[in-house]
Amino acid sequence: MKVSREIKTAILVIASILLFIWGYSFLKGRDLFVDYKTYYVKYDNVLGLPNSAPVSINGLVVGKVSSIKLNKDWTSTVELQIKGDFQLTKGSIAEIFAPSPIGGKEISIIPNSKDTTIAEDKTFLVASNKLGLTDEVAKQIEPLKEKINKLLDNANVMLENVNAILDAKTKENLKSSIANLDATLAEFKAISKNTNDMIAENKSKLNSTMTNVDKASANFAKMSDSLAKANIGQTVKNLENTLASVDKLMADVQSGKGTLGKLAKDDKLYTNFTKTSKELELLLQDLRLNPTRYINVSLFGKKNKPYKAPVNDTIK
Repeated sequence: MKVSREIKTAILVIASILLFIWGYSFLKGRDLFVDYKTYYVKYDNVLGLPNSAPVSINGLVVGKVSSIKLNKDWTSTVELQIKGDFQLTKGSIAEIFAPSPIGGKEISIIPNSKDTTIAEDKTFLVASNKLGLTDEVAKQIEPLKEKINKLLDNANVMLENVNAILDAKTKENLKSSIANLDATLAEFKAISKNTNDMIAENKSKLNSTMTNVDKASANFAKMSDSLAKANIGQTVKNLENTLASVDKLMADVQSGKGTLGKLAKDDKLYTNFTKTSKELELLLQDLRLNPTRYINVSLFGKKNKPYKAPVNDTIK
């Protein structure tokens, strides 16, 4: 059976038309050979979401964005085509996010695990926006930017105050101070050089001095060892016993015991001693005034002169 040319032509035209329709639908994000369910999401801002953007669940692509419509209230209604194999629950969230800093926007479906009711076809899902990496950085930089602006303002005010303080006279004073500081540093450098020269010249003397110091330290160490080996405890004990004896002796003197105690406390003994001393003084005075009374040497047997009391006899 031969097929006429007209039939072949008709079949080719019909195939071309079907292929064109399939290709057009595919380019719009719809596959004619796959069963899809349609869902809608209403966003205040789609953040540059393109048509045919992939829709995923936990990273698995399950559909595409079929269309975006701008409403009269300046909101946007996004139509999603989800493969029929994936049944969404009511209250699921359709979140716009950026998978990478340089990539386009996509939609991620976050199923509502608290509700097991299946969302019907052509119903609305809950809208949500997730900041991308760039948006997060911009959000974090915003408060930092304000702080930097305040810091710059304060810096400007401080510089203005510094400029106000640094008038011509102050600048001249600063220049003079810096010049004086340079002169002082130069003098200090010269002093340091002289000190180094003096140390170099007296290096041998310094070495000798340090050697003597080392010897003195060694001798002191030996003396310390000798003191450590000495029986200091016994010496201290003997000293304590001696001090105790002295304390006892002083106590006896204070109480009038013994010879020293009687001499210190007996007034009668003091009076007798004073009287005896006075009599001895008178005796010596009489001996000086009348020596012949006590020493009489006569070759011819001369008689002794009668006793004559001293003129200045003060004995009562």
